[in-house]
Amino acid sequence: MTKQIRDLLRAEVEDGGFRIADVDPASTPGLSHKKRALKDLPKQHAPLLKLQDKLYAERKKALLLVLQGMDTSGKDGTITHVIGNLNPQAVQITPFKQPTPAEKRHGFLWRIRRRLPLPGDVGIFNRSHYEDVLIVRVHNLAPLNVIERRYELINRFERQVTNQRIKLVKICLHISYEEQRKRLIDRLKDPDKEWKFSVHDVDERAYWDDYQSAYSIAITQCSTRWAPWYVVPANDKDYRNWAVSTILIETLKEMDPQYPHPRLDVPRLLKGLQA
Repeated sequence: MTKQIRDLLRAEVEDGGFRIADVDPASTPGLSHKKRALKDLPKQHAPLLKLQDKLYAERKKALLLVLQGMDTSGKDGTITHVIGNLNPQAVQITPFKQPTPAEKRHGFLWRIRRRLPLPGDVGIFNRSHYEDVLIVRVHNLAPLNVIERRYELINRFERQVTNQRIKLVKICLHISYEEQRKRLIDRLKDPDKEWKFSVHDVDERAYWDDYQSAYSIAITQCSTRWAPWYVVPANDKDYRNWAVSTILIETLKEMDPQYPHPRLDVPRLLKGLQA
């Protein structure tokens, strides 16, 4: 494959802005056949783990994966099937839910800064600071001028993060309205998945178009050279996992972590161990 998946899935912000509606959630960019994702995904586990091992050993840089998407888009599934193959001692997963009263006493980026990954680690944000320009915008939870100001604050914050040698990978998992309906029905019909269902999920479907607009605006405003957005069609779960895994592999290869080589008197140490 000559063209990287990152290039295929990077959000293209034209003069008129980015429209998430222009991305087909059932498409599979980079794959000629959907079944190939299911076949290739297991082959990605070893190289992804190897690259993470180098990152952890080097301890100079960190990787932060930001996952956003509508309810049922597969954020949890991505973490299970992609991140679940990494070394857990070097992975930090943070689900950002509604801010606590203590968190609300600070700026919206305060709780985000506290969960940034340390050198050598892979951080995962299940939802993120973008909730403060998504759900907050859709439900008018803050004045519009405050929300508009947050886009610039986010860009500035993400520039600071990259300057700290943390590589940002921002992925929006994009599903269709109909696919979400099917997944919600599946949850209701499966006793083992009922716990995932919330009446709130049904209520939020009434705001679908508003969310699509909010995502389009956020991606337009915050897809930067140092922290671009990738929009992954996620109707097909196998493709979703394959695409996210491929993006991480491509990103880590670009980061080029290396095993450290300390100066050791290997012959003398081996002799001591054989005594």
